[in-house]
Formats: sequence, C-alpha cells, structure tokens
Amino acid sequence: MNLEFFQERYPENYPANIDPDKYESVVDIFNGFVKRFADRPAFSCLGQTLTYSELDRQSAAFAAYLQNETTLVPGDRIAIQLPNILQYPIVVFGAMRAGMVVVNTNPLYTEREMEHQFNDAGAKALVVLANMADKAEAVLPNTGIKHVIITNVGDMHGTVKRLLINSVLKYVKKEVPSVNIPGVVPLRKALSLG
Repeated sequence: MNLEFFQERYPENYPANIDPDKYESVVDIFNGFVKRFADRPAFSCLGQTLTYSELDRQSAAFAAYLQNETTLVPGDRIAIQLPNILQYPIVVFGAMRAGMVVVNTNPLYTEREMEHQFNDAGAKALVVLANMADKAEAVLPNTGIKHVIITNVGDMHGTVKRLLINSVLKYVKKEVPSVNIPGVVPLRKALSLG
C-alpha cells in the first residue's frame, strides 16, 4: 500500500506527515502535552482520573525518588510489572524523566520468564503489583535487581476508596500474598519521598 491510501483516511486537521526533529525525546513530547492539556483527563481507572498536570506532578515525584533515594543512574534498567492501572503511566514517565530505560514486563509471566527477562535486560530495579510480588520475591536472589517498589491496585485513589479496594483484594478475595522482600518501598512512600 502506498502513503496516499492512508492519507485519504486521515481525519480532517491531522497532518499526513510529521516533523521528526520537532521533539528530542518521548519526555519532550510528554512535556508538550502536559503544557497543552494540563487540566484535561490523561488516564482513568476504576473511576479515578489523572489529569495531565497530576500525571506531571506524580511522575516528577517518582523521577526525583529514583534520582535521590536510590543508587540508580541514568541508563539503568527498571522493570515495570504492572497491569493497566494509574500507577503505570506515573512510573513509566517518571522512570523516563529520570533517564532510566523502561523494561516492560508482562504481569502474567511465570517465575522462570520473570527471571529470564530481568537478567536478559540487566534490570536493577523493579516496580511490581503487590498481587504478584510473591513471584518476584522468589526470583530476586537470582537477578541483579537491587531496588523493589511495590504498589497495590487502589494506591492512586482517595483514602476511603484506596482502603476499600486494597482491603477487599487482600482480605476478602485473598489475591495479595504476603511477601518479605528486604528493603522494599511502597510506591506511595516513594512518591512522598520524591
């Protein structure tokens, strides 16, 4: 197929060509959208919405945490093992803002697959959902990961909803196993430190 085939199908007011030199990086694109759409919704999950400005503030806090509270340096790999929840864009954009290389890790991976990907990528940090942290706990001694950040599904919601969601998942549905990972940092704490 040729380019004209696609150009005919572009919505009105969408350019058929882009200037690849307009932005220097994905973070540069992100910063442009934050300025342009600050008060507009960026992401929604379970009835909670983050605006672009909230995403900017939260991802900046996560970037500051990575830069000031860990031994990570720009270029280090950070594995992110999260489903589609509000924490995902916060962590991804925060990691990129700190100069980290994001290693997306499927939340459904087996322990063997996790260990292989963490080692193959050279991951030095991991952000993981509490629901699957027991699998991470089992493989961490066999990897180079030194920093682990754990989050719960409801962590980006208001106090009442957060406590309700996280308590139901842990105590009623029993979907959040107990783990004992030395030095683990809850994502909410990392954001407050940043």
